[in-house]
Amino acid sequence: MTEYFLVTTWRLQAPIEAVWDAIYHSERWPLWWRYVKQVEDIKTGNRDGLHSVRRYTWRTCLPYTLRFDLLVTRIEPCVAFEAAVSGDLEGYGRCILSSDGPVTTVNYEWNVRTCLPWMNRLAPLAKPLFEWNHQRVMQLGGEGLSRWLTDRLAAARRTQPRSSKKRIYR
Repeated sequence: MTEYFLVTTWRLQAPIEAVWDAIYHSERWPLWWRYVKQVEDIKTGNRDGLHSVRRYTWRTCLPYTLRFDLLVTRIEPCVAFEAAVSGDLEGYGRCILSSDGPVTTVNYEWNVRTCLPWMNRLAPLAKPLFEWNHQRVMQLGGEGLSRWLTDRLAAARRTQPRSSKKRIYR
């Protein structure tokens, strides 16, 4: 098996609570992350989702599909989540959030091995291509999340009641 340690950072102009909500509710990822084709509940965890298992199907930039299960091993709302990965990939991943004023930073770390025989056979030559593919999928995920959050935050602002105070513009 070929090992990969992959790190991605997203910086989003949105409150950390909104970013956490979008990432935590991975069943909605296909709505904003174009390469996530399907998310299936396999096992329900506790009320917060700890020990839950979901199966993810990804169609990547390159012409192949990956399927893997994530077993949630740690959840700290608006801080971090971690998961064990099994299936076409094996290992673990984690997501850590932080904020600095209006900007939320999301750091993803994946420490995984590929389990598909064809990927392992090609890895001596294709590993840089597989790493590029991962980074591209993640980049487009960050862009999709940014658009999703912008639209949702704008919609929330439109539905808030207006102040009854008169405004004077000069």
